[in-house]
Amino acid sequence: MSASALARALRAYVRHAPGTVGKARLVSRFLDEHLRTHAVHATVRLRSGDVVTVATSDVIQRYQYLFGEWEPNLSAFLRDRLHPGDTFIDVGAHRGAFTLLASRAVGPHGRVVAIEPFPQFHDDLTAAATANHRTNIRAVRSAASDTHGTLTLYLEDPANLGHTTAVRPRCVHTAFEAPTAPLADLVSQTELATVRVIKIDVEGAEAAAIRGLLPALPHLRDDTELVVEVTPRLLTKQGESTIGIINTLREHGFHAYTLTNDYDPATYPRAMRRPQPPVRCTETPTHMTDLVFSRINADRLMRGC
Repeated sequence: MSASALARALRAYVRHAPGTVGKARLVSRFLDEHLRTHAVHATVRLRSGDVVTVATSDVIQRYQYLFGEWEPNLSAFLRDRLHPGDTFIDVGAHRGAFTLLASRAVGPHGRVVAIEPFPQFHDDLTAAATANHRTNIRAVRSAASDTHGTLTLYLEDPANLGHTTAVRPRCVHTAFEAPTAPLADLVSQTELATVRVIKIDVEGAEAAAIRGLLPALPHLRDDTELVVEVTPRLLTKQGESTIGIINTLREHGFHAYTLTNDYDPATYPRAMRRPQPPVRCTETPTHMTDLVFSRINADRLMRGC
């Protein structure tokens, strides 16, 4: 059996067999590296039921091919929080992994606003929405910031297309200019009034994105929650800080929680079977971390809150 045929067979086991026995080892010792270096181009069905095209040279698309999902703890959190008629705002939507998940969760009477500045990702996202017959998604090609203007964004590693940042890396694979606008100006009043979850994943620009959202905070629902991926290293390079973001949102009544997000694919089988809830953030993160901000004050955010 060739290595590619073996990879297809093992991927089928990892993806479809019940339980988790042996899956972490198969992924960490063979599948992840093989699929990275021997890219598979395929159409796959995600756990959400949506169909997307993937190239496994990219980490996000590779995990979608292997597991049918990206970031299982966050995916589980969104499934729990979003209900028919809600609005979801996806800032840094990339190719639409969470946009599609949320679109199904909020139903035809709900709304999803997908904000993505990179032209290719924006086109991939809109193509996926069309292919899956989603009519509740509004795609916006812009970067969320605290001012109107333009911004240079950089892609460092074509094997990690999700890492598109305004902080110039040592090696630049691609650079492009993107329009910027405050988040409060990119979203309508109706969308703000019905939003249940705002997800911000902007690779170091999260402080500016939060500042652009501040005027809208008084208009949000009491149960609106924010999921913000903080990148301390990139924030520091811009004179920003994670604690600054936490303190800013605390002043507006939000408590910070940490949501486990392990990028090691070997953790996915167990996380998908038993996703972990957000727990109170007791220490300022020093590495890339998903933070959930909620007006609920508890040790952890339980399901159904």
